[in-house]
Amino acid sequence: MRRVVITGMGIISPIGNSIDSFYDSLINGKCGIDLISRFDTTNYKAKVAAEVKDFDPAQYGMDRTEIRRTDLYAQYAQAAASQAVEQSNILGQIDSERFGVYMSSGIGGISTFMQEHQKLLEQGPRRVSPMFIPKMISNIAAGNIAMKYHAYGPCLPVVTACATSTMAVGEAYLAVAHGQADAIIAGGAEAAINEMGVAGFTSCMALSLSEDPKLACLPFDRRRGGFVMGEGAAALLLEDYEHAKKRGAQIICEVLGYANTCDAYHMTAPDPEAVQSARAIRMAAEQAGWRDGSNMNIYINAHGTGTQLNDKTETLAIKKAFGEQTAHRLKISSTKSMTGHMLGATGAAEAICIALALQNNVIPPTIGYAEPDPECDLDYVPGKALWQTIDLALSISLGFGGHNACIAFGKCNEV
Repeated sequence: MRRVVITGMGIISPIGNSIDSFYDSLINGKCGIDLISRFDTTNYKAKVAAEVKDFDPAQYGMDRTEIRRTDLYAQYAQAAASQAVEQSNILGQIDSERFGVYMSSGIGGISTFMQEHQKLLEQGPRRVSPMFIPKMISNIAAGNIAMKYHAYGPCLPVVTACATSTMAVGEAYLAVAHGQADAIIAGGAEAAINEMGVAGFTSCMALSLSEDPKLACLPFDRRRGGFVMGEGAAALLLEDYEHAKKRGAQIICEVLGYANTCDAYHMTAPDPEAVQSARAIRMAAEQAGWRDGSNMNIYINAHGTGTQLNDKTETLAIKKAFGEQTAHRLKISSTKSMTGHMLGATGAAEAICIALALQNNVIPPTIGYAEPDPECDLDYVPGKALWQTIDLALSISLGFGGHNACIAFGKCNEV
């Protein structure tokens, strides 16, 4: 297997629409959650969300026709991808047939679906737009990005709910590692903060019903009452190490391992025994060189949604993966306390958190954490960022349907 490194990153998020602003928000514990502004929530139990602010697709090279013909989720995806490509400086330095795109979405163009369905009800089938299907489908963001950059290599959207973009990055890693491509733009995008999205997740009894934005998302805290919907997009450019080195690319970090498993247990609830989620975590860590008794400084960016079941099950999974004694030495945080749950974009956004943590030797905090839960008794880096050397960093995602994924990252030791 070839070594795989990260040479570019891009982000559109509730706490920043660039890598610099995103990083600044992370280390300063900025909360991107607020009262929903997209629609009237009078009849809704859930009142808060983590919305993207000040987004203008024209800033990322999209003209009026392109904007009109794409759903917001795909616009977010293209904006994040453009940042990653620009930072990597890869254009003109790669064979187009060796360049791929693994940009995913858990839901796709749900806003487009709502708009066109309303037309159908009010004006009849002939008024439904011919762009309805191309705007809505969850693979179109990947297709649009591939067209923009003439990426003729593998193009694979992954749809695994909350684990979507973690698996997109992980599968891209495997494709580059096994020689199927020299570089792949990988990540995810989501734009589901609308009437239908919020109503649906509320009916699942998954969302926080707190009306206080500062207390709505409380991962691992005893008071937690559900997740807060977020949105946005994140993209990472994964590249063969030798290819990156040959062209003089700036290397951010290295991907060292990836594993995914399935609970095969329930449509929405995690397996309370956490056997398969623990196995995914352990496999990724072992691929990265961790063994029982290793004296590594490990940081975990947890899935940490703020739901009762997820947080205690994930805590158990970490303990089973590393052993009780080692688990209590790990530094763990949930950046969803700041970004909300970006759904299909969240795994890639958290992979960027990992890359920034490794690059700057800083662990972002879990903000809002104040009341420990006996079932969540690990070190969740509450309140403030922690400056510390990191040897190994893991990003965990756990999705509806029992999808578990974990990616391992480390500093790149150039040879």
